[in-house]
Amino acid sequence: MALPTKIEVRGARVHNLKNIDVDIPLHKFVAISGLSGSGKSSLAMGILYEEGSRRYLDALSTYMRRRIKQGTQADVTSVKHIPSALALRQRPSVPNERATVGTTTETFNVLRLIFSRLGSPVCPNGHRVPASLEIAEAASKSGQDMMRITCPTCGVKFYAFSAEDFAFNSDGACKNCGGTGKVRQLDEDKLIADENLSIEEGAIASWSLPGRNFMPNVAQHAGVRIDIPFKDLTDKEKDFILNGPEKKYKMDFLSGTGRVFHDFNALYENAHQAVLRSAKSSKSERAQKRIAEFFTYSTCPVCHGTRLRPELLNQLVNGKNIDEVQHMQLGDLPEWSKEVLAKLPDDMHKMASSLINEFTNNLQPLLDLGLDYLTMARAGNTLSTGELQRIQLARTLRTETTGVLYVLDEPSIGLHPANVDGLIKVLRKLVDQGNSLVVVDHNVDIISAADEIIEIGPGSGEQGGQILDQGSPAEIKNDPQSLIAPYLNGKAQLMARKISDAVNTERITFEVDNYFNLHDIKASIPLNQITAVTGFSGAGKTSLILDSLVPAIQDQSKSEKLPKQIKEFNSPIHNVVSVDASPIGKSTRSTVATYTSIMDNLRKLFARQPPAKEKHYTPSYFSYNNKEGACPTCGGTGIVTLDIQFLPDMQQTCPTCHGERYNPKIQQIKWHDMSIVDILNLDINEALPIFKRVPKIERELELLKEVGLDYLHLGESTPTLSGGEAQRLKLVTHLSHKQDDTLFVFDEPTIGLHPLDVKVLVQVMQKLLDQGATIITITHDLNLIVNADYMLDLGPRGGENGGQIVAEGRPTDLIKKLESLTVKYLANYWKQFK
Repeated sequence: MALPTKIEVRGARVHNLKNIDVDIPLHKFVAISGLSGSGKSSLAMGILYEEGSRRYLDALSTYMRRRIKQGTQADVTSVKHIPSALALRQRPSVPNERATVGTTTETFNVLRLIFSRLGSPVCPNGHRVPASLEIAEAASKSGQDMMRITCPTCGVKFYAFSAEDFAFNSDGACKNCGGTGKVRQLDEDKLIADENLSIEEGAIASWSLPGRNFMPNVAQHAGVRIDIPFKDLTDKEKDFILNGPEKKYKMDFLSGTGRVFHDFNALYENAHQAVLRSAKSSKSERAQKRIAEFFTYSTCPVCHGTRLRPELLNQLVNGKNIDEVQHMQLGDLPEWSKEVLAKLPDDMHKMASSLINEFTNNLQPLLDLGLDYLTMARAGNTLSTGELQRIQLARTLRTETTGVLYVLDEPSIGLHPANVDGLIKVLRKLVDQGNSLVVVDHNVDIISAADEIIEIGPGSGEQGGQILDQGSPAEIKNDPQSLIAPYLNGKAQLMARKISDAVNTERITFEVDNYFNLHDIKASIPLNQITAVTGFSGAGKTSLILDSLVPAIQDQSKSEKLPKQIKEFNSPIHNVVSVDASPIGKSTRSTVATYTSIMDNLRKLFARQPPAKEKHYTPSYFSYNNKEGACPTCGGTGIVTLDIQFLPDMQQTCPTCHGERYNPKIQQIKWHDMSIVDILNLDINEALPIFKRVPKIERELELLKEVGLDYLHLGESTPTLSGGEAQRLKLVTHLSHKQDDTLFVFDEPTIGLHPLDVKVLVQVMQKLLDQGATIITITHDLNLIVNADYMLDLGPRGGENGGQIVAEGRPTDLIKKLESLTVKYLANYWKQFK
């Protein structure tokens, strides 16, 4: 019997897929292309991954399935011959503060073994014991003999450190900081928001935390004047506010809803206690983020940031302690490993080679993916999305599986053009190991390297969801209806706007010193133009812009102290807006209409209709988020969730409102013979002529059309929007008024964007420029860089080899000089389309 050669998908209807049939070749590298919102991820993640992983889980016992979060069954008629699937998502979850690059990649686990088996410990009398086979053998023993060795100099028996001892998340954790490397202290200066304000005006910042808003009333009951500026209070009053004793006061209390509680026992919490108690009791991520603003985080004075007990640093390998090694760049570790092996006694080489090979094999995929600039000590929560995804990919490659379907969503995120070849090499290796690979990406080099391309389109949303074409890169290049073909064959028009003839001399200027790898960096950003900040991952782009410039502008606008790394700062701009492609909201209750002002205006419009007035329906009745308007069965969500015991929870359309969210009586109120449900079912193009005479709604609709979102329905759920759609929707609110005093910062704005979508984004940026805005985009996307007025390239590489401005000027001028690696790639790309 012949083995299947393709996954057969029939009747795919997930999201906007139009009941499509498609065959996905097995044991091949397949790239899926298409505009943002066309249905690429619906096919790749919503069907291939969901069905591949669900069917694998179905093979497990009921006991196991109940303990694993299972996906829902995809809306598809049939999927045949699908292997077990693993996915690398576009936005991996961010590790917690205890995770490092070393623990996430598991390279630190092997390093701990190296230090316990190949290390040179120090005996209690201070004698250095050289590495030996006896120490390695002691590490393999059990019970009281484990790690027990004898000092050859003084004869004392002692315990050397084991691999577990070197774990900062376990036995090796510094007692002072618990293995985090940092200590947290309450910042006294943050407790008082503004001493010129009175307490009732909000002078005490910590009393604005959830559950503490009644503290001013308690303080007043205790005899403190709350209606005069805080600075004018007596020392006794100030001390009571900051340090007063915890005590219950019996008083009348007026709640936020207007209800009066008589003889209410109010517990007084001073400004310090309000923060400390909130930190212990608050569970939500949002509350914890707000609380964190009251603390300063400094390096632990005991372990000095190593996270480890200080005595562990006495054990050395090749003259270095474990912290020194974990602070080396990954790219330098293979050479260090060779030196370790060369300096060990001959009788240790066989055992040591096994450890060293494991260590370097773990490192190699990371190096292939361009992460050589990272260190094992780098905190996991400081990594970019692209770095996290490449670490996931490296771990996947190391497992050397076969017969698995890998589904990768935008693996080129955060990848410098120079590292794309390394990524393609890794992708090819996955296929060579006997796996099947489906990649959703927009990088032209990655698409060109695929065995087969599936293009979905032709448009976005309702206008997409169909198979536009399918074939090898050579076949797609010559397909006249293909949208990606012009970028494969060099016939595309790269420019989406007219570049300024000169760089604006009016600028933001600033200097950053001693911040990570940035040392005495002087940078300038031209006003009312687009500046592309480029360079390798780890070159210092985030440190320069997001960690230095953005907070400096924010601090200046609040008349606060500038970040300590800022040495000079001169900015005529006082507002800054950060824009990314993250999803809008997590709840299906958020829609295009509710995110804009359209929903508020619709509710007012319907409340003004005579039948609504007769029934005393206020605008709140026309919200599905209020009980007056919501369907009583689903509560306004349009869906009901069924718990089916041993199977995944099943969602189905609400049987009462049929997914319309509203109760029937609200749907009886009409405007121009349409209910509010009818209007929310319209797309922007359909709604525009209907609201010609309703200026407030018409203007919002026009803006949505201008940013290329005219195919979206007003009631469309925002969490389901693609990254590019979410990004443009966020910008709509900024296009309706002047932005002369605003800097817009786009961090990797082309994630999930087809080259044609990048053109639309550039045109939206031009609209912001027309309103007077200044724009910075941190990017690796060559399509975006060529459309910038100015380029600031950091490098020459990443990590210790970065942190310098290696090229700056107009991109069209720089490609004539080839001053940096980024510029060389830009020049080569530019030539392809000339």
